[in-house]
Amino acid sequence: MRNSSRIVTIVFGALAALAGLEHGLGEALQGNVRPGGLMILSWPDSSFFAILGGEPAMTVVPNLLVSGILTVLVSLVLLTWVVGFVHRRHGGLVLLAICAVLLLVGGGFGPPVLGTIVALTALRIRSPHAWAARTPRLRRLLASAWPWVLGCGVLAWLWLMPGMSVLAMSLGVDSAGLVTTTILCAFGTLLLSILTGFARDARPRTPTARVAA
Repeated sequence: MRNSSRIVTIVFGALAALAGLEHGLGEALQGNVRPGGLMILSWPDSSFFAILGGEPAMTVVPNLLVSGILTVLVSLVLLTWVVGFVHRRHGGLVLLAICAVLLLVGGGFGPPVLGTIVALTALRIRSPHAWAARTPRLRRLLASAWPWVLGCGVLAWLWLMPGMSVLAMSLGVDSAGLVTTTILCAFGTLLLSILTGFARDARPRTPTARVAA
């Protein structure tokens, strides 16, 4: 797997796994109770998560304690996979399966969607030239922007959680528009991180790099 694209998959895959863990902890702390339906809230009584609507999720497991434990376990599997195994030949397909399970057991909606985008990136990572800009000048521009875009992407996701909750608790800010804007920025910078990562990996290798390889 190319270096830049692999870093993107590891970083955002890890963020998806950590967000899934947070959902699982909230569900497990609700105890040995039956959910009211397919749709649940991971943190229904927490003022810290109120700005995020109590962290909506879904689960097919008829017990919130079990659902939470399963979500934590699946999130740990996701984290292990993106760090150590997603670069393998069928790593992206396995990651897709893990994200599907995470969605069904209570991992929320954001973490599985984020993980799915990471998985699709991993599936295409062996052919970065097909996704990179055709114009050499534009490709060089995108490649040079990659570290900055990646940094902005990580900040956007951390601002979404826990940044928004900290802001709401400390300053009393409660704006649905701000949450929506943050979500759009988080996914936008994710897609830009992928695009610039592909452009960076598609750069022609120098003679020195070939000898070193």
